[in-house]
Amino acid sequence: MRIGLITADPAHPLLAAATRLLTGDGHRVAPLHPDGAAPGPDRGALADVYLLKARTPRALALAARLESYGVPVVNSAAATARCQDRVVMAELARTAGLPFAATRPVDTVGELAAAGEPAGPLVVKSRYSRRGDLVARADTAAQLRELAAAWPEEPVVVQDFTANSGWDHKLWVVDGRLFAGLRRSELAPDGRGPTRPLPPGELPAGWAELALRTGGVFGLDVYGVDVLLGPDGPVVVDVNAFPGIRGQAGAPEALAELALRTARTALTTRTVCAAPTAGETKGRRRKSA
Repeated sequence: MRIGLITADPAHPLLAAATRLLTGDGHRVAPLHPDGAAPGPDRGALADVYLLKARTPRALALAARLESYGVPVVNSAAATARCQDRVVMAELARTAGLPFAATRPVDTVGELAAAGEPAGPLVVKSRYSRRGDLVARADTAAQLRELAAAWPEEPVVVQDFTANSGWDHKLWVVDGRLFAGLRRSELAPDGRGPTRPLPPGELPAGWAELALRTGGVFGLDVYGVDVLLGPDGPVVVDVNAFPGIRGQAGAPEALAELALRTARTALTTRTVCAAPTAGETKGRRRKSA
């Protein structure tokens, strides 16, 4: 099988480990930089499946183009896009009944600062999820003004701060297989800390089902769900398409298996669709006679 990686960083630990597994079994793996030229519709130039790790607009456009050629992409361009706009993300999650944090869009942080003192602590995030985006807590108008000075033109979303232990539960899913970790929140007083492995069996009751349900709502096969334990139960604060999933035993194997199964399913489908029907076969025989 030929597996393509849509990424600017093929050396990422998860991708590198999955690549070693795949190439060790005789499969071909090739990175495709999202800023490069996409292969044309010639089937000989295409992989059997592409793994979409990059999430930039150019990467999404490239993935959509490959899908238009009939090649499967994991996650799909549409599913990945649903996780990039945090307004769309929140609306979709809450409509589906997921316990997602109430989220509202604001043009800029300056607009928030101009409204005066907030009624309570706020979490301010970039509206469009990307590497190095804004995620900050602001308790006062002065803090909002500081954020506005640093991010003057940034479209943002606002969530009321959920009182919690200061630890983010990181839930990751690869093809229905759940992985978990605990990470000191970047909003905690001491800032973000390293991620500690957490056996999925130690998650509170119902959290595994919540993670799996989230994937179904967003149409994702490889994804992450950030969950806080609030006063009234779990609160989902973010959903990420194809996160890094570092240091999770079994994740590279699950990813390699997903890539191969997706490629084989697509190949079988193309073969069945290309096979002539009984009527077509009879018609050809009559013409040849």
